[in-house]
Amino acid sequence: MTDLLPTARTGGPAVLTKDAAPPAAAPQEPGPAVARGTRRRLGPGRSLPFGRLIGPALLIAVWWAASASGYLDPRILSGPGSVISTASDLVATGRLQDNVLISLQRAGLGLFFGIVSGVVLAVAAGLSRSGEYLIDGPLQIKRAIPSLAMLPLLILWLGIGEEMKVTVIALGVAVSMYINTFAFLTSIDSRYVELAEGLDLSRAQFIRKVVVPGSLPGFFVGLRLGVTSSWVGLIVVEQINATSGIGYMMFQAQLYAQSDVIIVGLVAYGIFGFASDAAVRAIERRALSWRRTLAG
Repeated sequence: MTDLLPTARTGGPAVLTKDAAPPAAAPQEPGPAVARGTRRRLGPGRSLPFGRLIGPALLIAVWWAASASGYLDPRILSGPGSVISTASDLVATGRLQDNVLISLQRAGLGLFFGIVSGVVLAVAAGLSRSGEYLIDGPLQIKRAIPSLAMLPLLILWLGIGEEMKVTVIALGVAVSMYINTFAFLTSIDSRYVELAEGLDLSRAQFIRKVVVPGSLPGFFVGLRLGVTSSWVGLIVVEQINATSGIGYMMFQAQLYAQSDVIIVGLVAYGIFGFASDAAVRAIERRALSWRRTLAG
């Protein structure tokens, strides 16, 4: 998008003649004194490789220490050792892998349909005034209504099968994608639009050179929120008359008071959520490498 704006100089350098007096020095504004040779660092500092793993590692260490010292009642919350042993048993029997694959399939389908529908609606509403009038109002109403609150109606319409589960996930993702993509798309400087019209760009060229670069930051913000929404929706729908999935495994463990199995399910959700967010961050850094931000 920045390659459309030509650089222009507003004035040339000052020229001194023989009889001309040298220009007066510009008055200096008062400000805080800064020692010579020092440099302020107002940013967040230098990033560390895999630095985001420090927080989860510290949390696990506290959990392990509390369990080993006896401060944590295993009847309330199983210790890490018990959870690892239970996870090994579930892997050996194949129960964990089967449920994980089903959950990933549901979350993946809901995420895909939510991303596509949310971006299409955002582009239609952002590039057309009539599209905004028709689309933005209903989407803002849906934004105020949680997808989980629509469960009774969706069960009535779609039943309790896979269609209902994927639809609930897709609705949550679509709203996040629409809100953020639409917000960044409509905040593109109107001077770029005028410049594109002056250069006689076609609609396809305008979308490729102006709309896509301008809305990409909002797209990735919506994608991160959408990934989180997909996991949140998955946890709920898998506990509604499901026969497979991590949520179903946790619900069955609740009936038999197997807290270690429940924690295995929670850890699996947490790993998938953390890994998917890290993947989106990595893609965002590569796609938006032209930006210089505090995130680095």
